Amino acid sequence: MRIGVPREVKSDEYRVAMLPVGVDELTRAGHEVLIESGAGMGSGLTDEMYQANGAHLVSTAAEVWAAADLIVKVKEPQASEWPHLRAGQLVFTYFHLAASEELTKNLLATGITAVAYETLRGPKGDLPCLTPMSEVAGRMSIQEGAKYLERPQLGRGILLAGVPGVAPAHIAILGGGVVGKNAARIAAGFQADVVILDVNVDRLRYLEDIMPPNVNTVFSDRHNIREQLQLADLVIGAVLVEGARAPRLITRDDLKLMKPGAVIIDVAVDQGGCVETTRPTTHSSPTYVIDGIVHYCVTNMPGAVGRTSTHALCNVTLPYVMRLANQGLQTATTNDPGFANAVNLHQGRVTNRPVADTFQLPYSPFTA
Repeated sequence: MRIGVPREVKSDEYRVAMLPVGVDELTRAGHEVLIESGAGMGSGLTDEMYQANGAHLVSTAAEVWAAADLIVKVKEPQASEWPHLRAGQLVFTYFHLAASEELTKNLLATGITAVAYETLRGPKGDLPCLTPMSEVAGRMSIQEGAKYLERPQLGRGILLAGVPGVAPAHIAILGGGVVGKNAARIAAGFQADVVILDVNVDRLRYLEDIMPPNVNTVFSDRHNIREQLQLADLVIGAVLVEGARAPRLITRDDLKLMKPGAVIIDVAVDQGGCVETTRPTTHSSPTYVIDGIVHYCVTNMPGAVGRTSTHALCNVTLPYVMRLANQGLQTATTNDPGFANAVNLHQGRVTNRPVADTFQLPYSPFTA
């Protein structure tokens, strides 16, 4: 199979979808790998490193898209890339389709097969391709929150840890999954006062057992969320419904409960956000203020730490790339129902029910 890796074009995206070792593994298995020149530079990976491992370097993205049977990316195809897509082509990347009707309908029209990292299920029912970037985003959310709580960034002027005689920041984390757990760990290390909210009581029991004493758990309901908003200096939106749009847990009216200069980091922005006032931002212009509350809603948070994120992502995606290349879509998905769950679009049909329901589109179960 011919596999193509284009350079990412999303704003401030420094990750790349394949490491040189991935090129080596694929070429040793008899496949051809095309890498767009400069694709790995944001992650510290040079063209020479790819060439030394058997990659064919090409000068333009158009050449990669035109030649490849399987495209491996990090972020969803951008509008500038849509003209390159063609019917029958496999594209393996993060899609987050439920966050954008425009993206979903335009990709449907191309006839590609969209194999989404974020809905691929592992043998234990986990989301192996989503987990590493959720770990990165969760940890980043606290360092970004600490920065934007500073007064020059229009925040409250709060130090997360406080100092002797001055209370630490209060951090409310909505969601106790991978993002929430990682955010809580880092926040706890800063000696902040941390509360995790979740609707799964068993998950709260688990988190209560593993977290240090400055992390507490609260059942997530409307009243408890509003109570935490009144206390919070920093709110982390860390909710996830697989494949679907994130539930809206904070309304615009709720912002009136918060302290002026408090910060919201909505990690759920990739799936539409869990705050009514969320809108996508970039690393170049990451924040905006509504009703006195600083919003940070960057859609590709891990892209800023490309060296870390690329290695973490490729460690888990390469085995699935190898399966697609060695077995083809039909065999790979037939042998692994969890892999089949990653197919969100196929031959002009929506094959992921939450995406279809979000936009009231016809749903067709995937059959290779």
